[in-house]
Amino acid sequence: MPLIEALRASPALLVGGVAVLGLLIGSFLNVVSLRLPRMMEADWRKQAAQILEELPLPDPAARPVTLYSPRSCCPSCGAAIRPWHNIPLFGWLWLRGRCADCGKPISVQYPLLELAAAVLAAACAWRFGWGLQLAAALGLSWTLLVLTAIDFREQLLPDSITLPLLWTGLVLNAFGLFAGPSASIAGAALGYLGLRGVYELFKLATGKEGMGHGDFKLLAALGAWFGAGALPMIILLSSLVGSVVGLSLILLRGRDRNQPISFGPYLAGAGWLMLIWGDVLRRLAYP
Repeated sequence: MPLIEALRASPALLVGGVAVLGLLIGSFLNVVSLRLPRMMEADWRKQAAQILEELPLPDPAARPVTLYSPRSCCPSCGAAIRPWHNIPLFGWLWLRGRCADCGKPISVQYPLLELAAAVLAAACAWRFGWGLQLAAALGLSWTLLVLTAIDFREQLLPDSITLPLLWTGLVLNAFGLFAGPSASIAGAALGYLGLRGVYELFKLATGKEGMGHGDFKLLAALGAWFGAGALPMIILLSSLVGSVVGLSLILLRGRDRNQPISFGPYLAGAGWLMLIWGDVLRRLAYP
């Protein structure tokens, strides 16, 4: 096909085309990050009502929230978003960040997530060029981005995302796409067991839970993608950035030091850096 041949022949065209695709995907990632936790909560409530019979079952006439319905609307007044206002990034800029009907502010998360999806995609195209590695890198980047958005808002890393991410890494590396099969399996096992061990020791020493179970699964997924040798650098990077951000929030904003801070975004960020600059980071870790 002429378009595919043009993308293969022109790195600049590939980067630009993938960035545009990233904007479109970013719009969908916004939907996932906002609706998936609501869908999970509704499912939990339904299960709890069935187990604890004294709780009322959800109204069967109520329209369930899915990733595809209802239509996008203003969170303040409920007015449906017009198609031309729903253009990724530019729609928000056109409206100057306010609803066209009620004038209330629209969260800056929408354009930021779309822009981030485009930037990450462009970086992957620049790094890998045309091929299977690019397709896999795009999928990983956008998945880490939506996990970051959900964990920041909800302090939640859904199994419905982390577990498929783990299995995808194992399958891809069965063919040695980013790491060897043995390194990938070891990375998944050590990633999970390593953080789980830290969690259990911290709980034993303090009686508190130091992190969520989703963090174990996310690190296991990153180990499956990049191998066991990448885990020390991922843990180091995520811990350093998480510590700096946490201390900054305590010192500058007066945040309660006992208030939990999501660790998933820092794991995701470290994993993405390993994706793009893994060779450099490995040389730093193992000179």
